[in-house]
Formats: sequence, structure tokens, C-alpha cells
Amino acid sequence: MEIKIDKQLKTPIYMQIATGIKREIMLGAITEDSILPSERALAKMLNVHRNTVTKAYSELKGEGLIDSDQGVGYRVARRENSSRGTRRGKKVNWMNQISDEYLDLPVTFDDLFQRFNRKDKISMGSGIATPGMYDIDELSRKIAKIVADEGKNQYFYSPYQGDDYLRRQLVSFLSTKGVKATPGQIQILTETNQALDFLVNMLVKPGDIVVTEEPVSPDTYRTVELAGARLITVPMDEYGIKCDYLEEVVKTWKPKIICLNSSFHDPTGRMLSMERRKKVIEISETYRVPIIEYDEASELYYGEDAYQPIKAFDRLDNVIYIYSFSLTFVPGLSLAFIVANGELISKLSYLVSMRLVAMDWLTQKLVSAYLEEGIYYRKLNEFRTENKLKRDLVCDELDRMSDLGLEFIRPQGGIYVWCKLPAPLDSKSFIPKAYSNGLSLLPGHVFYPTKGGGRDHIRINYTYETKERLCEGLAILKKTILEELG
Repeated sequence: MEIKIDKQLKTPIYMQIATGIKREIMLGAITEDSILPSERALAKMLNVHRNTVTKAYSELKGEGLIDSDQGVGYRVARRENSSRGTRRGKKVNWMNQISDEYLDLPVTFDDLFQRFNRKDKISMGSGIATPGMYDIDELSRKIAKIVADEGKNQYFYSPYQGDDYLRRQLVSFLSTKGVKATPGQIQILTETNQALDFLVNMLVKPGDIVVTEEPVSPDTYRTVELAGARLITVPMDEYGIKCDYLEEVVKTWKPKIICLNSSFHDPTGRMLSMERRKKVIEISETYRVPIIEYDEASELYYGEDAYQPIKAFDRLDNVIYIYSFSLTFVPGLSLAFIVANGELISKLSYLVSMRLVAMDWLTQKLVSAYLEEGIYYRKLNEFRTENKLKRDLVCDELDRMSDLGLEFIRPQGGIYVWCKLPAPLDSKSFIPKAYSNGLSLLPGHVFYPTKGGGRDHIRINYTYETKERLCEGLAILKKTILEELG
């Protein structure tokens, strides 16, 4: 198959490819039922992006010239004689309608993460809160009472900035973390990803520089990239982001924002040291660059105490703080909030009012009730006790695999263990093998936006499964390592 591409033409590259293949089919150079090269293979042959080939094949499928079969790939369709008077239409090429930056989104991280709900597989790759921590009967009573109290007027809506009483409860909650705020400095949202998306879209323009640590959650770097910003990463060590590197990057690139996951970092489980928290604030104040600090695991500390967030040391209102209840409340009832400068929150609330028709009224009322009655604070102690037992169970078993070459640092909190596989294992191929054996994990490379690392690492979650299933999962992990090492 010979396809010529002229990048000087105004015709899109994908259309040139589609036209070239169509010509070969019409001339008989490519016969019916012939298997076409895979998207990846053709992209390499033509030195183009894989998305370009995807669009070309989608165009040909829309015209009915090719088909695709799972396990086989793309093949030339059989020609059928249409009956007289029948007009054959053309399907819309939806792949062409979708912007390139969205075409790669549903792969790898999302597909792997969705595996957590497969009951026939043991999930140690999810980022889900420990289930069963909240009493169902008590939860049912509270929901019934909330609906009964509010339902007299059947007014089940929340102001766009969030429920006023909840924001006042959050002021008290924040004081336990050393953060001073007023209800007017708080914006309620559903989850960390939504909060980050609103902030990035409001603050970042295409071409702006955003700095974050690496490895970093795909949710963070994809949000930045979809906004058209350029991401620059700074390496970490056991104490968190390297501040000497960070300061050099800030001086050189003058970024719009610094994004940090300060407590029990995803995926490494590391804690940004107190010295570096203060250094990050110093860098922000010196170079006048704002910080977005996202924080959902800080209450899950398994030692004597936790560090205060970076926001607690923020004298000049330079830090935008995002907290989430996703790991410490009822799984599936998600709630997050932003604490920031009052003027910024005012503009953010206006943006929220434009984007959202309604907010999750019931979850806001539930969180308010659990905070007001002190139940949430007591539940945090139960989460810490249960998660510490699971962490110790997992880490003790991983210690026994050290003779195989497995390496890790025991986290002092959070929900993840960041493991280095024995050489020469590659997590990209190891994960499918573990999954076929019955264990779901996440490969380390999805946490490296520069595609330069993580192939020798896996992320393990120890909070979702029961202790019995964790033991089964660790046995599968060891079995898979032994199989791959031969």
C-alpha cells in the first residue's frame, strides 16, 4: 500500500490518507477482506500521529469502504449490489468531529481505573474510600430527616456558592487544620477534579506554563493540557517536591500556577516535609506565583499527628486550597470545596452559576449534619485505625517480597503504596498479566506526563478491599512476579 502525503496542501492529512486508501481499494490494489495495517503501524509508516490514522479509518468506515472487527482490526468491506432505487448514505465521521486532544482521553488510566468494580477481580488499583465505615441505618435516618425538614417547601436546591450553613461548618473544620477562612472564601463543588477544572479554565490561558510535581495524577495533567497550557514537571524525593528545582523552574519559566498534592501524594504516598511547605510559600511570595494545593488524604495519617496544609502558612492569600471528602465520607457521595481569596471565589461562583444548573443538595446537607454533630471527626479516627491495619498487612507482605527485588517505602498515611518492580519487569506488560491472574493494579507510567518514567513502578491501593481479599491479591502479585521473572 503506497500513500503519499503532502503537508503543504490545505487538505487535512487524515483526508489525504483516506483518499489514498480509497484509491487503492477502487483500483483493486487492495482487495475485499484484505486486512489493513493497525492504526499504530500505519502511523509509524507515514510518520503521523495515531489520531490522524484513526480519523482516516473512521472516514472510510463512514463511507462503508472498510469494517473493523475486534481481534482482527480493520479490513476492506465486501461490496454488495444495492437494489435499484436505493440510495446509500454516508455516516457522520464522529472521530473527525472530536478535537484531537480528546481522542486519547478514554485510554489507559480510565480503562484501568474502571476495573475496580469487577467482583471477579481483586482491586488494588482504585482510589476509593474504605467502604462500610458509616452505619447504614444512621445514614438512612439522617437522609429521611433532611428530606422531611426541607421537603415542606420542596426546595431541594443549593446556592451556587454552596449551602451557607455547610460553609459555616467548614470554617470550623478548617480551623482544626490551621486554616483561617470566612464563609465568603469557600466555594462548594462535587470533587477535586471538578474544582481543578474550574480553576484552570478561569486562571490559565492557552500557552501559559503550569508547574507540578512528577509523578502526578493523570487527572491533574490532563486538565492542564486540555486548557491548552504547557506543563513543566519537577522531580520528587522522599520529602516531596524538590524545592531547589522548583525555584529554578519558577525563575526560568515564570509559570502561571504551581499545582501541588501536599499530603500523602498520589501515587507515591509521600508527605511534603514541613521545611518544604514553608519553602514553597517563600517561593510563591518571592516570585508572585499562586499555588493550587489539592488535599484529600491529609486526615488519613497513621502516626501521632499530621502536618498543617501549605494554606495554613499563607499570609498573603497566594494559595488556593482544595479539600475533598472523597476518601473519608460515604463512597459515592462526593463533596469538595475550594478556599481562596474572596474576590477570586466571587468570580468563581459566577462561573459555577453559568456551568451548573444545580448542585448536589443532599450531600451538602449530610456533610453539614455529620460535621455539626461531631460524627465526622469520630469517623476519621475509625478510618485511621482501619486503614493502618490494612497498610501494615500489605506492607508486611511486600517486605517478604524484597528478596525478589521488590522495593517500596512504607507510607505514613493516605491510601497508596508506590512499588518498584524487580528488574527487568515492565509495569506496562506486567499489569495485564496480573489482571489475567485476577488482580487489578495501576501501572506507574500513567503518572508521568512526559512519558519518561514509571515503567518500573506500580501503584497499590490498600483501603478498598477487605483484609481477606488483600491477602489473596498479594498472593497473586507474588505469583505474577515469579512467573514474569521465570
